[in-house]
This record gives sequence, structure tokens and C-alpha cells, in this order.
Amino acid sequence: MKFSVSSSDLQKKLQLASGAIASNPVLPILEDFLFTVADNKLTIAATDLETTFITELEVNADGDGSVAVPAKILVDTLKALPQQPITFTIDDNNYGIEITSAYGKYKLAGENGDDFPQIPQPDEVDEINLSAINLLEGINKTLFATSTDELRPAMTGIFFQVDFSKLIMVATDAHKLVKFSMSDVSGEVTSSFIIPKKALNLLKGALPSTDEQVAMSFNKANAFFSVGNTTLVCRLIDARYPDYNAVIPVDNPNVLSISRTDLQNSLKRIVIYANKTTNQVILNIADGSLTVSAQDLDFSNEATEQMACSYDGDALQIGFNAKFLIEMLGVLEGEEVKLEMSTSTRAGILLPAEEVEGQDILMLVMPVMLSN
Repeated sequence: MKFSVSSSDLQKKLQLASGAIASNPVLPILEDFLFTVADNKLTIAATDLETTFITELEVNADGDGSVAVPAKILVDTLKALPQQPITFTIDDNNYGIEITSAYGKYKLAGENGDDFPQIPQPDEVDEINLSAINLLEGINKTLFATSTDELRPAMTGIFFQVDFSKLIMVATDAHKLVKFSMSDVSGEVTSSFIIPKKALNLLKGALPSTDEQVAMSFNKANAFFSVGNTTLVCRLIDARYPDYNAVIPVDNPNVLSISRTDLQNSLKRIVIYANKTTNQVILNIADGSLTVSAQDLDFSNEATEQMACSYDGDALQIGFNAKFLIEMLGVLEGEEVKLEMSTSTRAGILLPAEEVEGQDILMLVMPVMLSN
């Protein structure tokens, strides 16, 4: 088997696919890419048995077949080569691979492609279609709020709730929660499942920032995302997602409206003076003015800033982890944000002041108990 391909085109595809390869895989062959050539098309697959990334590329081929190629040495070789056509020649008897470039020849040992793990196939799946840019936005706005606590596996992924023409994505780590809804989904199904963080990070890199349609299908065990010539398959997290609606407070009479960047910049300055374990900042809100303060008693550090805002409600003093608020304000868009609160011991709700058509986002942050 023999084929020629542009080195830079191949490198771009391998860069994406290599994200699926685990750093210390359970089987040696999982350190490889599976190359399959058929009808002048090269299909590249990489997997860690949980997440599989598959992409295609046009090549000039002489003969069909498959071979497992060591990933690291191939990616490093391509990184070091300027763009040019390169030729792969594979010995069908011992799977030896010879790469020929304008500079010379490189030989490496491949493995039998038939030994590569079987890739899950979409059987008995339900399918919905949505635009790539909306899915990308949903991932970007929720991924940061997932948990890293392996003891609560459900929270380490994003909860997808499909309801006919609506998709809700939820992420939480018990301190903060993000709920993102989009309504331009075409589907005839209601379902819910949890997709692992790693798969969504990989998908994020492969999604175009356009209205191109993504076909998302799922069954009890796996989810499949297809866009253009790329497919991502991932095993779903088998766990029950917490009832997130139960923790979102409904009655929040105190509403603060403020410039998003002003509040974010103020918090970035004030958190420098906060206790390093809690990152606690205190918001004192009264009619038309917000005072942001923090202190670290161990080092006698303290800081206070005052800013204009519009506020509707009773005077309130509430503490938050500044790092969480800064992160959330960085993910939200728009000039102004609203912070809705009820009491100093109940969660605050952060919302953009202006709504985007067809999208809805709500962020919840738990307060830090005030020590005084």
C-alpha cells in the first residue's frame, strides 16, 4: 500500500486526532493512529477506548489497506517538516512504514491495523441536528463549571437535556452552576445524558465557527457527533445527574445591574487582598452603590472599592468566591450583567442584561458564609 499527501494537511488532522490518545494507554496499540486507505481517501482514527476521534483526508493512493502508525514519532516528524508532499509506503507483510519527503527517507515500525480496537457504530440511535457555532458556544459557556471530583462522576461532564427543538446544557461543581439553552435544534426526541469533559474539549477543537450543521446521535452507551468529514464518538458517563432545578432559587427580589467589565476588573484587583484559601470578597449593596471589599487577617491585607450601579431591593451584604465570579463574568458577553439575590445565605443568579435570540444562559454561584 502506498499513498501521497500534503504534510501540513496531514499534520492538522493528526493534531486534532492526537487529543484522543491517552498519555499512558492500557494497550500499546492505543499509542497509534489507525490509517485506513480506500478509494483515494485516508481515514485517521485515534482512541483511548472511551473517546474516539475519526477524520478523513483526500490522498493519492496506490492500493487499499490499513495500518497502525505510532502517533508521537509521526506527529514530531511532521512538525519538523516544512509543507510539502510526502509519500507513505507500507510493507503489507511486516507493516513497516517508509515516509519519503524532499529531504530523505524515514522508517518506522507499524502494527497490523486489524489489531486496533473496534470503533463503536451508531446502532439504535436517536438523532438531532444543530448548528456548529451554537454547540461551540454551549460548550465554551459550560465547560469551565464542570467538577474535577472523580468521586462524583456525574458532575465531571456536561448534562445534555434534549427536548424536541430545544437543547439544555448544564454544568456544575456544587459551588457554581451554568445552564445554557438553545432553541434552533431539529429533532423528534426527548432524552438526557452526560458527556465527559475530555470528549467535549476534543470536539471544541474540531467544530467550525459557522452555521454548518452537526449531527448528534446517541443511544444508551455512546454519543456520536458528526460535522463535515470528522466524527467524534464518546462513551457516556453512567451516573445520575443531580436535580439542578431544585437548587436554582426562584424568588430573588434584590436585583443589581452593573457593567460587566467594571465589576470583573474590580474583583481582579480586590481578590489580591483576599484570603488565599477562600478568595472571599464581600459585596455591600445599597441604593445606587456597590462596595467591594476583601481582607486577609493573617497578613493584615485589605482593600475596598466603590462603584456605581443600579439596584432594586433591600440593602444587602453578601460574600462570594471572587475567582468564581471573575470566571463567570469572563464567559458572559454583553456590556451589562444582572445579579439577582434573595438573602446573604442563598445562591446568587448571574444573567446577561440583554438576551440573545434563541439562547438563554443562567449562572448560579453559591455564597461564602460571612465570618462576622
